[in-house]
Amino acid sequence: MKHQPSPPPTSSRKPSAPAADSLAKVTPARAAAFTILSHIAQNKGHSDELLHSHQIASLLARPGQQLEAAVAIVLRLGAFQLLHLDRIPAHAVLNESVELCRAAGHPHATGMVNAILRKLAAKHPASQTRHVERRTLPIYESPAAFAQRLAHPLWLVERWVAAYGRDAALAICEYGQRESRSGSLFPATPPIDNPADQPNLATPGPDAAPALGLTPFPMDDGSRLIAELAAAALPSVASRPRVWDACAAPGGKTLVLAQRLPKAVILATDISSRRLTETAARFHNHPCAANIRTAVADASTSAGAMPGTHFDLILCDVPCSGTGTIARNPEIRHRLKPADLARHAARQRAILLAAVQRLAPGGRIVYSTCSLEPEENEQVVESVINESGLRRLPIQPLFARLVGSGILSADAFPQLASAARDHALRTLPGIHPCDGFYASILVRD
Repeated sequence: MKHQPSPPPTSSRKPSAPAADSLAKVTPARAAAFTILSHIAQNKGHSDELLHSHQIASLLARPGQQLEAAVAIVLRLGAFQLLHLDRIPAHAVLNESVELCRAAGHPHATGMVNAILRKLAAKHPASQTRHVERRTLPIYESPAAFAQRLAHPLWLVERWVAAYGRDAALAICEYGQRESRSGSLFPATPPIDNPADQPNLATPGPDAAPALGLTPFPMDDGSRLIAELAAAALPSVASRPRVWDACAAPGGKTLVLAQRLPKAVILATDISSRRLTETAARFHNHPCAANIRTAVADASTSAGAMPGTHFDLILCDVPCSGTGTIARNPEIRHRLKPADLARHAARQRAILLAAVQRLAPGGRIVYSTCSLEPEENEQVVESVINESGLRRLPIQPLFARLVGSGILSADAFPQLASAARDHALRTLPGIHPCDGFYASILVRD
């Protein structure tokens, strides 16, 4: 059944009759895309910056002019279809872009939208026969060329080229344009959610079960890999282990810790009371969460919850730029600015230093992000090591341990071999079978 889309959320008023008529002529998929882009623009995105990042900027009568947000979104959406979508005829893009502009309450701009997109289609005649065949790519593309083709900011692509090489940067950008997929790192088995059925990974055995059964927390393979590494990193302790998940919301990694470490007392904290309340409510769905306590706390201070307590294992999965998850969160490429990296790094360093203050002798900290940027990863860890005297624990043996316990697929072990370097984990989208993650394990001797 074909459903008519809701009006684009550009106003709290109901659409006029002409606007409603125009909206009825727009396909649901295109209207949905417009709605999503409108949300981004109304939240943090800047319409003129989003527009000028595309090839249509030079086609404006006044290239420096600022457009109303809805008009800019219509132009950007139309330009993307003309330049990147192979099966959409140019006439369909032009007609529905004009109707979207009218439906959004800007009939005065329909002529400009039509003219600009016609010019763009004329500059790229292949867009008029896109249903016939794909355009072949050149033998070699510069980073600037594939950054534009794959709709990634050039400043980010240049960083990835410098850090990981051109081929890896290209693979990252191509991955960012595909739908995210999971399921290659962990074997598929029936769900198990009973702590009695899960061995403590501090003493792994041949009957270890890989399944989690955490259905309300669908996790991508990268996130789960971080949680599994953290559980496997728990040191042997004489008393009941004390574990702190310092930035716990939405709680997926906390549940992995609870299920893998049923003998541990786990503290889950988050700075957001709203997110932590939602997380705690989700915990009620899982018997393994009985050993989890929650508390609102700022992880960047050494006080917080359970003052005076020192932990055997601390997971610092810190807030970050998220550049390793652009395929799942495409708005990152438009919102993130170079100056944001230093701001993230300062907070990440504060969280990690606070965790050091709460670490018991012989305890371990797992520091992780879903960022590809060295400022948020290696540089933060190196800075804290120099100040605290902690040392890195080699991460490679934990991979073998997870394979031996049946948690990590044996086929995944060689895939992750190149992801372990300098005693840390670094996965790259398009190179490894998951999103981009970084993890380093620090130990206090």
